[in-house]
Amino acid sequence: MEEFLVQLMGKKVDVSCGMSAVVRGEIVTVKAGILYLRDEEERVCYVAVNKVAVVWELKEHESRAGFIG
Repeated sequence: MEEFLVQLMGKKVDVSCGMSAVVRGEIVTVKAGILYLRDEEERVCYVAVNKVAVVWELKEHESRAGFIG
């Protein structure tokens, strides 16, 4: 899992660590069994790699001015 997460460095992901624990952020780094995620408010979250069950890569959506119809 750690090698896979290293490949996603710099990408925004949702990480599930069980039935109800999901965290979202950009992967900053992965080292010594710890996943470092940075959220939109620049806070860093630390996740034990051995607790990661599922990872979803987020798609970047461009913001457009005006109404969506």
